[in-house]
Amino acid sequence: MRRLLIIHHTPSPHCQAMFEAVVSGATDPEIEGVEVVRRAALSVSTSDFLNADGYVLGSPANLGSISGALKHGFDCSYYQILDSTRGRPFGLYLHGNEGTEGAENAVDRITAGLGWEKAAEYVIASNKPDKAVLERCWELGATVAAGLMEDV
Repeated sequence: MRRLLIIHHTPSPHCQAMFEAVVSGATDPEIEGVEVVRRAALSVSTSDFLNADGYVLGSPANLGSISGALKHGFDCSYYQILDSTRGRPFGLYLHGNEGTEGAENAVDRITAGLGWEKAAEYVIASNKPDKAVLERCWELGATVAAGLMEDV
């Protein structure tokens, strides 16, 4: 069984709605052979990263970057996972009321350093996520999970 790790920081109803849509897509009944593990960014461990075959990251864009919680998750595990997770697929969803460019750049730098491969277009939302954004979040979860299924 392959494992998809969804690492999220959901401090607002908007982030929660996006997270739930990602989980719904990743756990669609048509996706077989993929276990979906959810971890809050402040509780994700090195073993969570190492035991996963792919990742979806979710964060608000705070003060021009990813949340401190998501950054903390990477700070605590970065060097331990550096060589062992290269080539793994990932996706990203962000919610920001103002610019999200800094958050996108932070994720790009972290994932490039780890050698992860972008598996789907990022989902970026401002204000309350509408139906189209939530559908894109569903597709994000389904796409990353289905990509793992193909390798089963």
